[in-house]
Amino acid sequence: MPLKQKVPEKERIILGIDPGTTIMGYGLIKATGKIPFMLALGVIELKKLPNHYLKLQRIFERTLHLIDQYHPDEIAIEAPFYGKNVQSMLKLGRAQGVAMAAGLYRSLPIFEYAPLRIKQAITGQGGASKEQVAIMLQKILDIPQLPGNLDATDGLAAALCHFYQNEMLQKSPGSSSWKDFIARNPGRIG
Repeated sequence: MPLKQKVPEKERIILGIDPGTTIMGYGLIKATGKIPFMLALGVIELKKLPNHYLKLQRIFERTLHLIDQYHPDEIAIEAPFYGKNVQSMLKLGRAQGVAMAAGLYRSLPIFEYAPLRIKQAITGQGGASKEQVAIMLQKILDIPQLPGNLDATDGLAAALCHFYQNEMLQKSPGSSSWKDFIARNPGRIG
């Protein structure tokens, strides 16, 4: 009787991005099955560039460079939070859009997560501080030393949030039809 060969678990790489027009944070995780580990994290400094358009160009170029260097399977990006300053929101939205365009240019699927959702996924609390998120990431991913700029860990948190989201979707049994959904969830119909 032939021995049953173990099928190797699929590896996937997720690029997480915390968009910004002053600093853009990024982090990459590699997941083998149910175990994620950090590949890289860092920031892209944009402060010294003289205008907004050059910043957008740098975001596009550096995001493409990260994609070409690490070959991620997916991109998870933090959605802009709603603030009172409309001009800041517009600039942040442009930065996010340019990072997304770089991923789309390389035909990568993009997933967007609200800051509250990312914090909830990492710490269990939607109102967690950047420091709390960073400390939890350090414990979960066994990061020896945290970076000086926590925008990097925010990018990494987006990647890990997406990993967790995907794990939950794979675990939850889906319904193949409305009839199946009603049979599985009788208390939700009423």
